[in-house]
Amino acid sequence: MSVAHRLLGWLARRSLRFLHALGAALGWAGYLLSPSYRRRLDANAALAGVSVADRRAAVAEAGKLVLELPRLWLRPAGLPIDDPVAWEGAALIDDALAAGRGLVLLTPHMGSFEICAQAYAERFGARQPVTVLYRPARQAWLRELEETARARPALATAPASLAGVRQMMRALRRGETLGLLPDQVPPASMGVWAPFFGQPAYTMTLAARLVLQTGAAVGLIWGERLPRGAGYLLHVRPLAQPLPRKGEQDEQAWMTAAAAAINRSMEALVRERPSQYLWGYHRYKTPRGAATA
Repeated sequence: MSVAHRLLGWLARRSLRFLHALGAALGWAGYLLSPSYRRRLDANAALAGVSVADRRAAVAEAGKLVLELPRLWLRPAGLPIDDPVAWEGAALIDDALAAGRGLVLLTPHMGSFEICAQAYAERFGARQPVTVLYRPARQAWLRELEETARARPALATAPASLAGVRQMMRALRRGETLGLLPDQVPPASMGVWAPFFGQPAYTMTLAARLVLQTGAAVGLIWGERLPRGAGYLLHVRPLAQPLPRKGEQDEQAWMTAAAAAINRSMEALVRERPSQYLWGYHRYKTPRGAATA
């Protein structure tokens, strides 16, 4: 067993409060030691009008996200989540599942987005399983860990590839649930430029296409990280505004309007708790091969 695996195993057995305290220190270490990360975090947060206090809190929250992962990933697959999980707005999921036409849940890079799929599978998976989209890590050992840790009862994973898209389409047509991070920068040709906090951001069109082609319901979910390791509070919301109808407009115009609507919904969630958004994420990058904004 490698040193990395032993370290992750040791971290997985620590309390959430300990991991979050250590993670806060890790977040500040990364912020202070990486000028490029620091500049990006500060610039993205300033663009969205985030206060200095929330920006400082976001530095620590990013580190907490990293160190809570071993506890979530390395828990035996058949055991429930170790830490308290409360729900707010879960009736929206109940109603969508009762309709039986599939459900797409959108989550920003905010709070503990890893907890969302596991908590859904634990509460709703017996009724309808969930498939989550992920981008495989470049390192072989981390990619293997992601794939094995995320595959749990009533929880499947789909890679960000054509095969993964087909897998998600089949799941929706069976009336199942999908989980996507729509503020993840997609590869060239798989997105459009749409405003995000007033600046053009290359935005995936996959979520809107899946909803259009299957007639699935769509909602928002994010996992708030509670103070002092007290657990998580999952917030479920409707879209801030409905996705536009296809109508007579051309494909490009519709995709741009749909991406802009999804970005506005992401902005609304981020404004609920800006201290838990990953402002250091390279949201405004131009993917290789994509036209500039």
